[in-house]
Amino acid sequence: MKNGDYEEALEPLELELVAMARWAKAKGEKILIILEGRDTSGKSGVIHAVHERINPRQCRVVALPKPSETEATQWYFQRYVPHLPAAGEIVLFDRSWYNRAGVEKVMGFATPEQVAAFLRDAPVFEKLLVDSGIRLFKYWLSCDQAEQEARFAERVADPLKRWKLSPIDAKARTLYADYTAAREEMLAATHTPFAPWTIVDFNDQKLGRLTLIRNLLDRLPDTVVPEEAIDWPDLGHPPLTEQFGVLQPIPPFPVEQKKKRG
Repeated sequence: MKNGDYEEALEPLELELVAMARWAKAKGEKILIILEGRDTSGKSGVIHAVHERINPRQCRVVALPKPSETEATQWYFQRYVPHLPAAGEIVLFDRSWYNRAGVEKVMGFATPEQVAAFLRDAPVFEKLLVDSGIRLFKYWLSCDQAEQEARFAERVADPLKRWKLSPIDAKARTLYADYTAAREEMLAATHTPFAPWTIVDFNDQKLGRLTLIRNLLDRLPDTVVPEEAIDWPDLGHPPLTEQFGVLQPIPPFPVEQKKKRG
C-alpha cells in the first residue's frame, strides 16, 4: 500500500480513535488491547498508529522485559496485573501473558507442565478481567515466512533497526513450523466467546494497521461524546511576538578553513 493512500485512509480513523478515547474517559471504560504475532509482524507500527493521537496520560503501552528472578517465582499472571487499565484508560500490550504459549514454549523457557497450566488458566483469568468490566481485545498479527525473512534482512542492513534483533530472533528463524504449531494450540485453547482472537493479515503492514483499527472501532458501542467547550477569551493585547518582535535564531559559528598543505 502506498504511503499517500495509507495516510489518507488513516486520517478519519485517527479522528474516530480520539473520539473513542473521549468516550472511554467520559464513561469510565477500561480498554485492553493485546497484540501478539511473530517477530517482525508489525506490532510496534500498529501500536504507534493507535496511540499517536491519543493523550499519552490516558493511553499506555506495556512492553515488559523478561521476568526478574523474583517475578519468575510469582504467580505467572501477577506481573501483568499492575498494568491493567483503570477507568477511562486504554492499554496496549506489546506481547503479553501469551509469551508462555509462544516463545517460552518453543524456546524451552517453560516446562510442558507450565505451558499446559497456562493454557488451562488463561481463559479463567481473562473471564475474570471481562467480568470486572475490562473490554478485552486480542489480535494476532499474521505474516508468512518469506515476508518475515525480508523484514529480518531489512533490520540486519539498517543500523537504526539493528537493536530490534536478538540471538533469540536468529534461532526463531529456524523454528517457524514450531511457532506455527504453538500458535495453533494456543488459539484452540484460548479462543473463547468472551475473549475471542482476531487474526489480521499483516503481510502488508499498512493495510493490516487499517484493518485492525477499523475492526477495533467497529466492535465498540457508539462512542460519540460531544467535545467539551473551552472558554478561550481574547487576551486584549497583541501576542508577545508582535509586541516585542520575533526572536531571531543565532547564526551558525563560522567554520575555520584549514589551509591545504602543498
